[in-house]
Amino acid sequence: MATKIFMEALSPTMEEGRLVKWMKNEGDAVKNGDVLAEVETDKAVMELVARGDGVLRKRLVAEGESRPVGQLVGVIAARDENIDAILAEAGGAAAAPAAPAEQAARAEAPAPPAQKAAAAPTAAAQPPAPPAPPAPPAPTAPTAAAPAPQRADEGNGGRAKSSPLARRMASERGLDISMVQGSGPGGRIVKRDIEQAAQAGGVPAKAPAMAPAAPAPARVGDFQDIALTQIRKTIARRLSESIGPIPTFYLTAEFDLTRASEMREAMLELGEAFKVSINDIVLKAVATALAQHPEVNAHWLGDRIRQHNRVHLGMAVATDDGLIVPVIFDADRKRLSEIARETKELAKLARERKLKPEQYTGSTFSVSNLGMMQIDQFTAIINPPEVGILAIGTAEEVPVIVNGELATRKRVRVTMSCDHRAVDGAVGARFLVTLRRLIENPLMLVY
Repeated sequence: MATKIFMEALSPTMEEGRLVKWMKNEGDAVKNGDVLAEVETDKAVMELVARGDGVLRKRLVAEGESRPVGQLVGVIAARDENIDAILAEAGGAAAAPAAPAEQAARAEAPAPPAQKAAAAPTAAAQPPAPPAPPAPPAPTAPTAAAPAPQRADEGNGGRAKSSPLARRMASERGLDISMVQGSGPGGRIVKRDIEQAAQAGGVPAKAPAMAPAAPAPARVGDFQDIALTQIRKTIARRLSESIGPIPTFYLTAEFDLTRASEMREAMLELGEAFKVSINDIVLKAVATALAQHPEVNAHWLGDRIRQHNRVHLGMAVATDDGLIVPVIFDADRKRLSEIARETKELAKLARERKLKPEQYTGSTFSVSNLGMMQIDQFTAIINPPEVGILAIGTAEEVPVIVNGELATRKRVRVTMSCDHRAVDGAVGARFLVTLRRLIENPLMLVY
């Protein structure tokens, strides 16, 4: 019985997905659980797996195209099963010319006399190749030139069974992934296989892959249109929901980081286990202040305000495709060293588009830091349903008056964006007063 392949909701907020890459070709054998394709969701690149056994008879979406959740993107069926009704239901796809693999499958299956009569001339026309039939085989040969060497990996459409992470790691280490022995389910190559191959000296990538890089194409015309990624579409939709309907006001304060910097230097002298950044200290201070001000650690739900008893701190991370906000759960209860380790891991996963849905949903308040880019001060847009977000600028030495004398101190400017429906000016100000006390007296964070 045929199995329909749908665009699945691979994240809680996913409304449509972009098919990045098919991992199976038409005509390839498929088992339940096999990875069929890589799909870009609104937050990460996820794997679309098979929900049945058989043969991948039809791919209805080309690589790079987007489809809404629930739409048919392919069909798995027995090699001789008639799937015309499913293709017709998909919107006229059956009228399109069949792929070579589909033609072969139909040629093997017994056909009615009328179909045999039509198929005979086609089959006869293919071997000679001079007239019209050469069109399908001729382009197929050069186009298949790249996958051809990979055909040694039988049963997987000419590709070694491997996870996206394993392929990226192999590329970074210059390994030929088709020569790596997989230890995962069904012989699939996973992260540990690449690590072991690298430690053992590995198998260098094939020479053709080392061909000289082609020069960057020259820009032609007056402009270039760049297709929106799924994450960029989500950013546009979510922030349009925020900046328009939410009555936002801003509170800016300047904090002294001198003691925080001194504490950080002292911790660095204790060894790698105590290595933290100024950003880690600020995140810990924000989480601690939020625990003391539940009216800020809240969500606006339209007919009520939900004040959270746990602090789940979102930290904005810039990626090549846009902004994503992984979450440090129960941040107020974690030590500085735990926050430092977690921020590094989450930022790395975010930039690699490998975050799991549970790692970027559920934040109760967010922080955005552009200090490392030498931005003095900025305002951030609230991420609904949260009622506030803190924007952190760069830390710099500035002249100030201390005890009546001119001195140089390290200072930083922060700006809090507040949803006025839930947070009044005095409420936001009290939160910043607490935050100032914690940042300027950082030993309160390590008691």
